[in-house]
Amino acid sequence: MSKSKPIVIVSGVALAAALAGVASYTATKPASGGTAGSSAVAEVSADPAAGVYPELEAYARRDASDKLAMGRADAPVVLIEYADFKCGYCGKFARDTEPELMKKYVDNGTLRIEWRNFPIFGEESEAAARASWAAGQQGRFWEFHKAAYAEDAKEKGFGKERLTALAKEAGVPDLARFAKDMDGAAAKTAVSKDQEQGYSLGATSTPSFLVNGRPIAGAQPIETFTEAIDAAAKAAKAKRGAAGE
Repeated sequence: MSKSKPIVIVSGVALAAALAGVASYTATKPASGGTAGSSAVAEVSADPAAGVYPELEAYARRDASDKLAMGRADAPVVLIEYADFKCGYCGKFARDTEPELMKKYVDNGTLRIEWRNFPIFGEESEAAARASWAAGQQGRFWEFHKAAYAEDAKEKGFGKERLTALAKEAGVPDLARFAKDMDGAAAKTAVSKDQEQGYSLGATSTPSFLVNGRPIAGAQPIETFTEAIDAAAKAAKAKRGAAGE
């Protein structure tokens, strides 16, 4: 598949995207020790406008029927995650950070998390992405996500039999439909759409994130995300107030 050229919205966005690609490349490498992503710790300003590119907020779909999203479609903050199931630091984020963000922000309606399949590590990455989409068609995406990102899960590979086993573990009710959907044209189209969005941002590796238009690269410490989410929520509240809502 050919990669589309990054869309240069403004020079600042292009620079942010380039930096995201470099930092997240480091974050995909398996850690030999220390905290995942510690080599690329982001500094997030408490200023709600700092580091935010309003043009990138439009990348949030806010589709209530999106089966690969969690949280209210009208939540004031949307975190978009571009990730690969074979990415070690994506797994670290999924196991250690994402559950905390869900409890703190998704459950109270502040945050919506939208997943984007961004497979970059070859055929098994592509297959796992399609399988996650297929699980989502039966309402089990996040359960599949949890199983696929379990400790040492990626070391077992993502061959067809393994993906079916993960779907079964995730509680996908109709495995025959899952197998058909996983290999179908709709899955390929959906994954390709997510990939193209990531490439248009200039992302070259995983994990990469957008928080209401603020790029964050790599599996950063949870404080990086909480600071970004808090700032975005504050900005959204101020915007609503200015609009008289």
